[in-house]
Amino acid sequence: MIEAELKARVQEPEQVMAQLDERARARSEVYQDTYYDRPVGSLAAADEELRVRTIHGEGSTRTVLTFKGAVVDPASGSKPEHETAVDDAEATHAILRGLGYAEVIAFEKRCRNYDFEASGRTMLATLVRVPEIDGTFLEVETLVGEGEVDAALDSIRGVLADLGINEGDLTRETYTEAVAQRRR
Repeated sequence: MIEAELKARVQEPEQVMAQLDERARARSEVYQDTYYDRPVGSLAAADEELRVRTIHGEGSTRTVLTFKGAVVDPASGSKPEHETAVDDAEATHAILRGLGYAEVIAFEKRCRNYDFEASGRTMLATLVRVPEIDGTFLEVETLVGEGEVDAALDSIRGVLADLGINEGDLTRETYTEAVAQRRR
């Protein structure tokens, strides 16, 4: 599956949050993300990502292992995504290290997630704050097959427009790059 996604810097976070609250029930979660690569950086060189994410929600904690392939839509940065739940976060980290992967960067994301339907698609909208980065971001995504990326991105643009997000607010900046730059 491909994660068709657009990300934007939000100029009016409270207004966007109020509009999303009208669409769906919010889920507040804190993500602890750890990205891995081979010591030679071959995943980054191939534009691939390997991540362990522990999600702390209201009364629950869960962990997922994610592999993202290279970008299939350069304008949006949409990538194939393969994700699975894991029972033991520490064991997953130990396995990756044991296989020769090294931690590249780890950081926290504070998220307010909304699941809803738009244009006949299941959407996930996430308002994101990363303590190390200024501003609030909005990610809107849906999982689609390979031939559906353009149509899905059009649907996402419609959601963004409904929320008052303009094309000029879109960004391809990644959290990993922004956090790494901030730490330098």
